Amino acid sequence: MDDVQGVLDWLVDAIWGPALLIPLLLLTGLYLTVVLRALQFHKLTYALWLALIKRREEGAEGDISHYQALSVALAATIGVGNIAGVATAIFMGGPGALFWMWVTGLVGMATKYSEAFLGVRFRRVDAKGEQSGGPQFYLSEGIRGPLGSFLAIAFAIAAAIAAFGIGNMVQSNTVAEAVGEEFGVAPWMTGLVLTVAAGIVILGGIRWIGRFTALFVPIMAIFYILGATWVIAVNIDALPTSLAMIFTDAFTGTAATGGFTGAGILAVIRFGVARGIFSNESGLGTGGIAAAAAQTSNPVRQALVSMTQTFLDTLVVVSFTGLAIVTSGAWTSGETGAVLTRLAFEQGLPGEWGGLIVTLGVAFFAFSTLLGWSYYGERNMDRLFGRVAVTPYRLVFVVVIFIGATQPLEPVWAFADIMNGLMALPNLIGLLIMSGLIVRETREFFAQPDWRQVVAQDRPR
Repeated sequence: MDDVQGVLDWLVDAIWGPALLIPLLLLTGLYLTVVLRALQFHKLTYALWLALIKRREEGAEGDISHYQALSVALAATIGVGNIAGVATAIFMGGPGALFWMWVTGLVGMATKYSEAFLGVRFRRVDAKGEQSGGPQFYLSEGIRGPLGSFLAIAFAIAAAIAAFGIGNMVQSNTVAEAVGEEFGVAPWMTGLVLTVAAGIVILGGIRWIGRFTALFVPIMAIFYILGATWVIAVNIDALPTSLAMIFTDAFTGTAATGGFTGAGILAVIRFGVARGIFSNESGLGTGGIAAAAAQTSNPVRQALVSMTQTFLDTLVVVSFTGLAIVTSGAWTSGETGAVLTRLAFEQGLPGEWGGLIVTLGVAFFAFSTLLGWSYYGERNMDRLFGRVAVTPYRLVFVVVIFIGATQPLEPVWAFADIMNGLMALPNLIGLLIMSGLIVRETREFFAQPDWRQVVAQDRPR
């Protein structure tokens, strides 16, 4: 096992090192921000209105509404990464890692917009009459020839496998540990409940997932944010100092203090970016998969909606977790993962509320991630083997939830990072190659005098 873990750690270092994925993610997001004229900033208000107020385009093609597509994407991303992932980034890189998570989110909004645009632009109807899209299609359709086909198949294989790591075993195992510590429940019992509950929703397909997450995601997010707000309010005197430390340590590294062993500048950037992408998935291509199912008459509209997912995930939920950890001083305790986040909440909230909120947050967030990633995995299996592979994949996915909850999974986090990287690489290459198409059709859309009107008449070309 030590040899396997050593190989996995080497692969993680190679993929997420300073010479490959981290600069590619940041530079791709920055490049798309520039060529799209920073639309994630000046179009954010309209995008939030379209996603949260308007919610749907009546009469447009698609399986679920704008809002439901957003909720599926949020369900997949607001998970363990928002609680344990943020804490791990701060434990490994110090408070400055939170700054790089913010940077990943800000430039990642342009990346997410581009993924979603292409997901709708090149979507197709599968054998069951459902919309299907994402990098597994737009890489081969938008980039003609062997290169496009290679990138599409490489992404599909990586995504179908990655769903069992980042979207399954990591989630169920973390829930089982958290529930066991808080309530003394045996892992197999937690695994059984998760398996049955997730199976009921997953086997119903995207429409069941969309309806469930549309109701479930806002409730769980608000519940968790209220708890984090309380912790920050209790430590409000430490907020200015904490913010200053986050910004300064992002460029200097963090000295050893308390139980924190210290971190150099490269570690701060690496863990901030890696956990940022783990949380918001901008660059992984999953945003295009969820967007393709939406009822929309133009890819730009759904891309704007999808872009808000990164904003809500990283600039809102991640921020509350990170600020609670730093302002409470818990980051110097030497703890990591969900235990660190729980410690911060326990220090700020009265009685048993701190541990309870984090435990329920882990459980609810992880459950929603299971639903979103099951859909991502099955869409890629459909691309590889056809619709016949979807139901068997769903069944295997549900069974693996139980396995993840009941088995020790030390190598799984490394495995998840590796598969995330193998998804991101072909997707980012494709986004750069097709950036001209994205920019041209985006500008054409906003050149229309009535672009703010949401009507189902302008079909994607």
